[in-house]
Amino acid sequence: MNEPRIRDLRTARGWSQERLAEASGVAVRTIQRLEAGNDASLETLSLVATALEVSVRDLFASVESDRLGIAVDGLDQRIADERAARARAERAQRGWRYLYVALGVVVTAVAIIAVGSPSSSGEVILLVPAYWIGGLLALRFLERSVLGPRLDARFPLTAREAHGAHGQERS
Repeated sequence: MNEPRIRDLRTARGWSQERLAEASGVAVRTIQRLEAGNDASLETLSLVATALEVSVRDLFASVESDRLGIAVDGLDQRIADERAARARAERAQRGWRYLYVALGVVVTAVAIIAVGSPSSSGEVILLVPAYWIGGLLALRFLERSVLGPRLDARFPLTAREAHGAHGQERS
């Protein structure tokens, strides 16, 4: 690495190495190595930069190696591109929520009409809470178990920031 600024950025926030490790999802030992100037993968640098809310290039006082400079600039651009693409995909994913609500309105209206019918026993109204509760649980399950992991696999550079600092630790 070329003149890392990680310690300065971390202390400017008032963070300990442990706090930065937790926020970035890397081991404390990795933070120590980075601050000592040891090399790290671009993925690890990306995680630390995201936690510190800076670009990967900002982790260095200077980047002397042309090869590293190109890689860092390329990574920052890839992260920006992934953020934009992920935002578009998440907007499309929200369409499922709108469909769920629209169907819920229809189910509720049909149940209310059916309950008002002279031949109704009134049990049809039980469909309304069953739809809303069951549907919400099913939607949450799909978002967290199917759609979310697919977005993470498709956009790995933005997965951690999409989930906050509660992801798995990486070293």
